[in-house]
Amino acid sequence: MNGKKKKSKFLETVESIGVALLIALAIRSFVVEPFKIPSSSMVPTLLVGDQIFVNKFIYGLRIPFTKTRVWDGRDPRRGEVFVFIYPKDEGLDFIKRVVGLPGDRIRVDKDKLYVNGEPVPETPLLLKNIPGNKNQVAVEPPVPYKKMTLFPDWREYKIIQEKLGDIFHWAQYDTAWFPDTEFEVPPGYYFAMGDNRDHSSDSRDWGFVPRQNIKGQAMFIWLSFDWDKPWLDIIRWHRFGRWIY
Repeated sequence: MNGKKKKSKFLETVESIGVALLIALAIRSFVVEPFKIPSSSMVPTLLVGDQIFVNKFIYGLRIPFTKTRVWDGRDPRRGEVFVFIYPKDEGLDFIKRVVGLPGDRIRVDKDKLYVNGEPVPETPLLLKNIPGNKNQVAVEPPVPYKKMTLFPDWREYKIIQEKLGDIFHWAQYDTAWFPDTEFEVPPGYYFAMGDNRDHSSDSRDWGFVPRQNIKGQAMFIWLSFDWDKPWLDIIRWHRFGRWIY
């Protein structure tokens, strides 16, 4: 009798674990997926070592491991940060900002961005030291964040607050790497750029992002590491829970 009870409890445990794994797999496949920031192309918004969650539901449901959608969701909006399958190598996922929508004309002239012939509104950021805080500086204007995490060579950049669509975000420039060129975004495609404008391989270089390649919208940072710091300072606690604008 006791043997049957033990076997029953064991099967119940296995069943519970199996259900939990299936739920976790379904959530990861259709709703939310973790993503690790691998490069500096989105600095100062996202830093190398940031771990984020991506909303896969907002732009529609895709059959896992395919580009086939069973529900379209809404289209990406200008200014949003999105994750997509890299058009030149579909084994890679990239993260950039939506700058151009289908039909838009995009131009980048040195450190000026134009959408449909109009300059994108920008405001230089004023950065102030915070007494006793060696990891951050205060930011004016304090939108979308009040503090900026310091990163290598941050003093060498022109850092701005930019407004794309309804979204205020940060971007930075130092030395222009691409000639002044205007791009027209074809139907069904998007123009993507990193916030680290002069250190980002983006749509200026490899072309437009097809709608079917788009996986989801960046949501928030849930973990952050700075592997160049001493081990006691590796975790960037102050970045936990930061929403991505």
